Amino acid sequence: MSVKHPIISVVGSSGAGTSTVKHTFEQIFRREEINAAAIEGDAFHRYNRADMKAELARRTEEGDHTFSHFSLEANILDELENTFRTYGETGKGRTRHYVHDDEESDRYGVPPGHFTDWHDFGEGSDLLFYEGLHGAVKTPEIDIAGQADLKIGVVPVINLEWIQKIHRDYASRGYTTEAVTDTILRRMHSYVHVICPQFTETDINFQRVPVVDTSNPFIARWIPTAGESLVVIRFKSPRGIDFPYLVSMIQGSWMSRANSIVIPGDKLDLAMQLVLTPLIIRLVERGRRAK
Repeated sequence: MSVKHPIISVVGSSGAGTSTVKHTFEQIFRREEINAAAIEGDAFHRYNRADMKAELARRTEEGDHTFSHFSLEANILDELENTFRTYGETGKGRTRHYVHDDEESDRYGVPPGHFTDWHDFGEGSDLLFYEGLHGAVKTPEIDIAGQADLKIGVVPVINLEWIQKIHRDYASRGYTTEAVTDTILRRMHSYVHVICPQFTETDINFQRVPVVDTSNPFIARWIPTAGESLVVIRFKSPRGIDFPYLVSMIQGSWMSRANSIVIPGDKLDLAMQLVLTPLIIRLVERGRRAK
């Protein structure tokens, strides 16, 4: 953690909706004139697309059916931890970009499924913003969570997460439902042992809960809308959170526990603006005063 160079880490698995949360953060940064250096979790995968496919085949041949991008060993998490630590100390770091598709290939000049070269980032920035799979990992060997100043979990209930992933991968990547199902099954071990434990490290979790039937996500024809959902916002520490103010500002919200507020799903952006803006401003102002 750093006073001068704060780090915000948004954590969620594939299909969780972290991209939507990222958009809200970007709105806050623009409105408050905050210069945020952004890095992506995909940049710290260990393998490019072809090498990952080969590694999956090798491990499957050896009887390992649990290896996936969620796995600790499929990522260079020591490099991610070092990037967080270096930024916290100096306000600078090193990252790269994983190229997903042809559009990104045109932008970065690298074929899809490959990484760009490593490059420096952060000069003159107010904070570091990370979004990805492993931004709050804590093991006996690695403590990425301990390097971040504000950790946000994006955690839809699992059936909804699967529906979102199936529809996204089908629409944008051309995967069949069967292929996505195989990926979900392969990732389950690391989902339990790597992804879920991070949500005990996060400071705030946003958990979307559908109020329509999602009992069989593998045949769902559409994703439940925001209006067909509730969102549970859980604060690790409720100290300093003005719950009466939030309930009064967010129509239809209520407190379910001493550290949790429930809101209508279509009020998520408003709730994030109300909850996160003062926390972000506090981090940035503290950092600017310390420099």
